[in-house]
Amino acid sequence: MKAPRKADVTLAVVIGAHGIGGEVRLKVFAENFGSYKSFNDGALSLKSARNGNNGMIARFAEVADRNAAEAMRGTELTVPRSSLPPLEDGEYYHTDVIGLDVVSTDGEAIGRVVAIDNFGAGDVIEIERSPVDDKPGKRFMIPMRPEAVPEWDADRLVVEASFATE
Repeated sequence: MKAPRKADVTLAVVIGAHGIGGEVRLKVFAENFGSYKSFNDGALSLKSARNGNNGMIARFAEVADRNAAEAMRGTELTVPRSSLPPLEDGEYYHTDVIGLDVVSTDGEAIGRVVAIDNFGAGDVIEIERSPVDDKPGKRFMIPMRPEAVPEWDADRLVVEASFATE
């Protein structure tokens, strides 16, 4: 059973503290993170954000020192889905693709999308095959390009059969 779309979408996660003044390092999943000022239902107010050597560096009004910043490690920063810009044709939010059932163009059930990565040449979908004999399914990756993924919707992702061979 596919999980319903979440009302809140994660734009970043805190990966650690930066300096002694309460700044945090972020792994950002959005192109325009700095345009959002309120996160986690108003619990965090963004004062500033800048690019750093290892992700983005941010300061929140509610985080006063390094100890508070360290305590935030692992915190996801979310915004309401309604605050996100509308999508163009062919665009998607990662949160909507992760967890989708995957079938081949031949109609074979393959597994489920478990991750999306981007190593610089576009998104790559990681798919975990269905379990066999109580053993976890093997994982494989395919590019999120029309020749590999000709279609997807809110219920499933279709993979060109030749990309899904063992």
